[in-house]
Amino acid sequence: MRHQKQRNKLSRDSAHRRALLRNLCREMIEHERIRTSQAKAKAAKPKIEKLITLGKRGDLHARRQALSELGQDKFLVHKLFEEVAPRYAERPGGYTRIVKLGPRRSDSTEMVLLELV
Repeated sequence: MRHQKQRNKLSRDSAHRRALLRNLCREMIEHERIRTSQAKAKAAKPKIEKLITLGKRGDLHARRQALSELGQDKFLVHKLFEEVAPRYAERPGGYTRIVKLGPRRSDSTEMVLLELV
């Protein structure tokens, strides 16, 4: 059964959506704050939180899973495991926050700031 399996498709096919979410996760780890649309932020938030949880685990298998998820970028995985994840060692979840910025001028899309807490 497909209960609770509904995800936002973001008007893209599956490969494009997977690449978009991967890029959002990479930028989030690199810059720790990104400005994006509300729909993209809501879609990327669970993936980023899972990556930080992998970083908190810190074992070799978690590193390999993060490498697979982030596209074989060892520097990003190193930053995730050595800088970002240790900040949240005592926190049981909720590593990101979405701050509304208002509508974009061109098409009135709701823009948000997705940042690490």
